[in-house]
Amino acid sequence: MATLKKYDLSGKEVGAVQVDDALLEVEAHSQMVKDYIVAIRNNARQWSANTKGRKEVSCTGRKPHVQKGQGKARQGSVAAPQYKGGGIVFGPKPKFDQHVRINKKERQTAIRFIIAEKIKADQVRVLQSDKMEKPQTKTVAGFLKSGELMEKRVLFLGEKAANEELYLSSRNIPKKEFSSIPTVNGYNLALCREIVVLDSAVDQLLSILG
Repeated sequence: MATLKKYDLSGKEVGAVQVDDALLEVEAHSQMVKDYIVAIRNNARQWSANTKGRKEVSCTGRKPHVQKGQGKARQGSVAAPQYKGGGIVFGPKPKFDQHVRINKKERQTAIRFIIAEKIKADQVRVLQSDKMEKPQTKTVAGFLKSGELMEKRVLFLGEKAANEELYLSSRNIPKKEFSSIPTVNGYNLALCREIVVLDSAVDQLLSILG
């Protein structure tokens, strides 16, 4: 049975949460997980890059110089790509909808697999959600330093509305993100080195595994 250590904001260990080993037996093909993460990254693109070709550049229609008699190569327009301000050859254009559809069952399996692997690697810990009187970055920074998490990429999981002070206190610290469990995606889970789950959200996390 896996054990998730529980800490308070001062960094002191105050308990543990037991996770049944049966919940961690998640079978997922590595290629499926990779395809899911790649699809998330592709869907994040805007596909709005746009350049002008020589037909779209606003310029005079006159020839740059006469056709013959100057020893120069013949040129027909300053809109040609070799001129400054001319058209771009094979430049990017706005694409059609490039959205990659993600199968719901594959997405759920990939998320369960990533969470299970994090728990097996002892990269998940529980934070006692003590009510903070006001947002204070120093308090959260002290917790991260005590757990040697300051230099790592950390993902906090919990409800923002119920833990607004904690969310506001952590958002100014580099490489620290806050997300609610229903909206978390596999890319954020795979990217982080450590996961800190608020004790009020542990049941939600276990329900995903179950």
